[in-house]
Amino acid sequence: MSDDESEDAEEPAVELGDGPDVTGAPLSRVSARLTWGIEHSTIVDREGDTTVRTPDGPQELATVLEDVDVPYFSDRQEFESAVRDVLGTGPVPTE
Repeated sequence: MSDDESEDAEEPAVELGDGPDVTGAPLSRVSARLTWGIEHSTIVDREGDTTVRTPDGPQELATVLEDVDVPYFSDRQEFESAVRDVLGTGPVPTE
């Protein structure tokens, strides 16, 4: 490996800004921790206390899932779609 390649590897791929923090985890991060298919109740047991980012501010996943009427999610996309139907989409507020 040349010196130029080793220098590139040490620099971050994306430079992060100094803006305000965003409270909560992205929904995609939470769904990536689960194994699919999975029951609604199992998600609440495993990740219900996780705070997720929403357009209305941070919320516990269990609270959000109270409005989701799907008993079983066959895949990650079905889960994320059902949750986004409840939450809506849009910018996430920062602190």
